[in-house]
Amino acid sequence: MFQLISQARIFSPQDIGVKDILITDEKIAAVEEPGKIKIEGLEVKKIDGSGLVVLPGFIDPHVHILGGGGEGGPATRAPEIRVEDCALAGVTTVIGCLGTDSITRHVSSLLAKARALEIEGLNAWIYAGAYNLPTPTITGSVRSDLVLIDKIIGAGEIALSDHRSSQPTYEEFLQLVAECRVGGMLGGKAGIAHFHLGDGNRGLDYLFRMIKETEIPATQVIPTHTGRNRPLFKQAMEWIKLGGFIDLTTGPEPQGAEELSVVEALSQIKAANLPLSRVTVSSDSNGSLPVFNEKGELIGLTVANQKDFLRTFQQIWREHILSRQEAIQVFSTNAAGFYKLSGKGKVETGFAADLLLINEAAELQYVFSRGKALIEKGQLKIKGTFSTIQ
Repeated sequence: MFQLISQARIFSPQDIGVKDILITDEKIAAVEEPGKIKIEGLEVKKIDGSGLVVLPGFIDPHVHILGGGGEGGPATRAPEIRVEDCALAGVTTVIGCLGTDSITRHVSSLLAKARALEIEGLNAWIYAGAYNLPTPTITGSVRSDLVLIDKIIGAGEIALSDHRSSQPTYEEFLQLVAECRVGGMLGGKAGIAHFHLGDGNRGLDYLFRMIKETEIPATQVIPTHTGRNRPLFKQAMEWIKLGGFIDLTTGPEPQGAEELSVVEALSQIKAANLPLSRVTVSSDSNGSLPVFNEKGELIGLTVANQKDFLRTFQQIWREHILSRQEAIQVFSTNAAGFYKLSGKGKVETGFAADLLLINEAAELQYVFSRGKALIEKGQLKIKGTFSTIQ
């Protein structure tokens, strides 16, 4: 069936004005001036986009789709993500990762969950690996995983500067990044090494050393949780200046003066005239948010979710923290380009029909993933295989 969205203002991410969009199967077949698209003799579902804004579906590049956690024992393992959770946050594409627990959770299980999410309506890729080095894989190495397994596009999240990491040496770190680079080249993928950053004083030291001492480009790696504390964020700003990308994590409002919200971090990056094109935002959804005391003892635990992902975007949109184009870039377009997700992150002919229709308050009215409506007129239309939602 054809679907025609009419009279909507499109940000692709740049503002291209009021247009009509024709969706056929999973793709955008045409983006034209209002009234120009004519289809006769075939069934067409028409969607009135008047007063609405169309933007590319959100890409969340750091999601614990199997659930994360476990730092407090088996009962603290976080649950798997549901397709409904993603749809309600406007997320049409996820990149799944393991975390601290690579014992009771496995990369093969992560792959199965990604395939399940795709069957249920999303787009999903994964990282090989977990916090520790040597890091777990499916085929025996990160390089061969990247070459042989379609859904694996990098390695992560590998922990650095964190008491839960395996305390890798610089040489072990560098070997992993080199595996990602060559595996990505052989597999025709980005081959990104995705690093979890903790509160440790070493921060991004390994990354700075890498670009000073080797031929590996800064764009082969990305550090996440870079707003965790102000010294780390200062290093992240320097990393952007050197041509690198960083990832910021949405979540509850900061609990202390040292932590930066995504809004504050983006505001500082923009005020410093650094390129927002080198910034992505992720939710860390379904990962645990443990609180440790000075002795490293677990004293509290909550679970991240994608509600904060949407909430943060809405705040940026409503308060004009960034321009509309910039906001869409950091929540969608930048990740599509950085991870080489073909056909994602723009509203253009030939691209995937991963689309959000929002009102001026940035409230979701429609969510399309590969041409299928997950939300329609503000109402959830999709159910996961084992959903209890009636």
